[in-house]
Amino acid sequence: MLGEDHAIVIEFPEHKEKISELNKTDSAFAESARRYHALDQEIRALELDNAPIDDDAMHQLKHDRAVLKDEIYQRLQA
Repeated sequence: MLGEDHAIVIEFPEHKEKISELNKTDSAFAESARRYHALDQEIRALELDNAPIDDDAMHQLKHDRAVLKDEIYQRLQA
């Protein structure tokens, strides 16, 4: 779905408290979360503006977001 919000707390609502805690206490987690949020915002803005970039570039942005999401999930499971 175009323009869908993939915020970390929406993707992992069961980990909302841990996300908040790690954002305050773990600078590496906070940086990953910040990068994820920035990528998600960029992707949503492009989708809502009819993606004025080529498909390969959009695919790379979504891939990068997925990699960060996986890293964040691994940290939440630790």
